[in-house]
Amino acid sequence: MEQVKRSLWKRFVTIAQPYFFPDIRGGSWALLLLLIMLVVFLFGVLFTIVAGMTWAGNHFAPDLTAKIASGLLSNITAIFHSKAWLVFAGCLIVPAGIFMLFGRHVRSRRKSWMLLATVLSLSLCWTGINVSLSYTANYFTNALVQKNQDLAYLFVGVYFCCFMIGIPVVAFYYYVQNYMGMRWREWLTDEFLEKYFGNRSYYEIETHAEIDNPDQRIMEDIRSFTRTSLGLLLIILGAMMDLVSFSGVLWSKSALLVGVVMGYSLVGTLLAALIGRPLIGLNFNQLRYEADFRYSLVHVRDNAESIAFYQGEKPELAQIGDRFRKVLGNFNLLIGWQRNLSFFTTGYSYLPAVLPFLVLFPQYFSGQIAYGDMVQANLAFIQIYASLSLIVTQMEQITNFAASIERLSSFADAITPTPVHGIQIYETDRFALKDVTLLTPDGDRTLFQNLTMDFEGSNNLVVGGQSGVGKSSLLRAIAGLWTQGSGIVLRPALEEIFFLPQKPYMVLGSLRDQMLYPRMELEIPDDELRRVLESVNLADLPERSGGFKAKLIWADVLSLGEQQRLAFARLFINRPGFAVLDEATSALDGENEAMLYQKLQELDIHYISVGHRSSILDYHDHVLELQGQDQWELLTVEDYRIKMGKTS
Repeated sequence: MEQVKRSLWKRFVTIAQPYFFPDIRGGSWALLLLLIMLVVFLFGVLFTIVAGMTWAGNHFAPDLTAKIASGLLSNITAIFHSKAWLVFAGCLIVPAGIFMLFGRHVRSRRKSWMLLATVLSLSLCWTGINVSLSYTANYFTNALVQKNQDLAYLFVGVYFCCFMIGIPVVAFYYYVQNYMGMRWREWLTDEFLEKYFGNRSYYEIETHAEIDNPDQRIMEDIRSFTRTSLGLLLIILGAMMDLVSFSGVLWSKSALLVGVVMGYSLVGTLLAALIGRPLIGLNFNQLRYEADFRYSLVHVRDNAESIAFYQGEKPELAQIGDRFRKVLGNFNLLIGWQRNLSFFTTGYSYLPAVLPFLVLFPQYFSGQIAYGDMVQANLAFIQIYASLSLIVTQMEQITNFAASIERLSSFADAITPTPVHGIQIYETDRFALKDVTLLTPDGDRTLFQNLTMDFEGSNNLVVGGQSGVGKSSLLRAIAGLWTQGSGIVLRPALEEIFFLPQKPYMVLGSLRDQMLYPRMELEIPDDELRRVLESVNLADLPERSGGFKAKLIWADVLSLGEQQRLAFARLFINRPGFAVLDEATSALDGENEAMLYQKLQELDIHYISVGHRSSILDYHDHVLELQGQDQWELLTVEDYRIKMGKTS
C-alpha cells in the first residue's frame, strides 16, 4: 500500500509540477518549499495589514476599538514591544529571499504564481474573517446572556461588516480559483497535445492499442486533474491556515479539547483510508468502461452505412450491450463500497456536533468559562476537526482523483518520446533500403527480410505482389510509421513527400480546408482552386457543396472516388517532389486514373505506387515485386510484363 501511495504521488508530481516549476532534479522539493514560503509570506502580509488597521482604529475611534477588538490591540502591541515582531518580519523577508534564489525558474511561470498568490490571499482573508466571526459570536452570545442591549446591537453591526467584507472575498475566491484552473488546463492540454502529435505518438497509440480512449484522457481527465488538483491544494492549504488560526483559539479555551480533536481525527482518517482503498481501482475501471461504451456508440455512428449493408445490427447490439453490462457491473461494486464508506463517514460527522460541549460542560457548569466561550470553542473545534478530517470528508473525491491520475500518467508515458530501436531512417535526395527487415508493430509477424535496393534511376516505381506480403507496410516503413525490425531507410525529408492512402482523410472544415490540407496557411485564390478541381474532374464541386467556405461532413457527402480525386487535388496544390500512392486510384475508372498519373508526370512529381490493377503499370518504369520473407525482385515494367506473361 505504501508503494502504491509513493507511486501515485510521484505520478501526480510529474504531471502537476511543470506548470509551477521546471521538472529538474529536486524540483518537487523546491516547489513544496516555495508553496510553504508563499503561505508564510501572505500570512506576514495579512498580519501587517491587520496590525495597521487595528492601530488606525485605535487612533481614530479608540472607544469603538476597545469594545470590539481590545484583546487584539493588546496582543499586537505586546508583539511589537517584544522580540516576537522579528518572527513576523522574517515571514516577509525570508520568503522573498527564497523566491529570489529560485528566480530564474519561477520567472517564466510568474503568471501561475501570481494567480496562486491571489487565490491564497483570498483564502487567508476568508480564514481571518472566520476567526473574527468566532470572536464576534463569543461576545455577541455573552451580550445576549447578560442582556446587554447596546453591546448586542454593536456586534450585530460587526457581523454585518464581516459579511459585507466576506461576500466579495468568497465570490472572488471561487472566481480566481476557476480562472486559474482554466489557465492550468489550457497549459496542460497544450503540453499533452504537442506530445500527442509530436513524433506521431497518436499513430503509435492507435497501432499498439495499449492506451484506451486518448480523446477522453485529453478532454475529461485533464479537466478533472486541473480542477481537482487545484481544489484539493486550496482545501489543504486552507485547512492548514484554519488549523493554525483556530488551534490558538481552542487552546485558550481547553487544552484537553485540542487533544480530543487531534485523536478523533487521526483515528477517523486511518479507518476511512482503509475502507476507501478499493475505490481507487473501481473508479479507474469505471472511467475506462464508460469510455469504451461511449466509443462503441460513436463507432456505430461513424460506420452506419457499412453496418446497414451487412445487416450487422445484431452483433453490434450484442457488443454494445456487453460493454454496457461491464459499466453496470463495475458501478454496482462501486456504489457498494461507497455505501460502506458512507456508513462510516456519516456517523463520524455526527459526533463532533456535541463532543466539544461534552468536554467543556464541567468548566461551564462550574463557572470557569462563559457560555460565549463554549460557543467559540465549539466553532474552533469544528474548524480544526474539518481541517484534520480532509481524507475522510474528501475520500470519494480523492479516489476519483487517484484513478484520473493513473489514466493521465499512463497516457503521458505513452506519448513521451523514447529512443527508437529498430529501422533507422536518414534523409537524403532519393529512396533506398539497406538490409531492411520489417515486422508488424506488435513484433509477432515478419513481413519481409533483408530487403536491399536503391531506387535511384527508378523515377516512378510500383510495388507489386500478392496480398499480405507487405506492400503497404513498406510504405509505412518509408514514412517512419512502422519501425519494428532492423536495417536502414534512406528517403527525402517528409516535407518533400506526399502520402495518399486508399481512403483519403477528410478534415473537419470547409472545401478550401480540404484542398489545402495540411498546409492550411496557404493563400490561394478561388480561381486557382477551381482550376485544380477542373484538373481532377471535380469542377462542379464548389457549386453543389455551397462554395469553398461550406463546412460539410465530407466523408459522407463525397463518394470514395470523389474523395480520391480531391486527395489528388491536394497533391497538385502542395506540389511536393515525391508522392507515395497506396491504392490511391482504386475507386477510379481507367480514364480518371490515366488523367491523374499524366498530371503527376506533367508536374514532374516522382512517385511510388502500390496497386493491384495492371493498368497502373503504364505510368511507371520499374516494379518492385515482393514475394514474401526475403524474396523480392526489382524489374523494369517491360521485364515484369514478360515475366507475368510467362507465368500466366
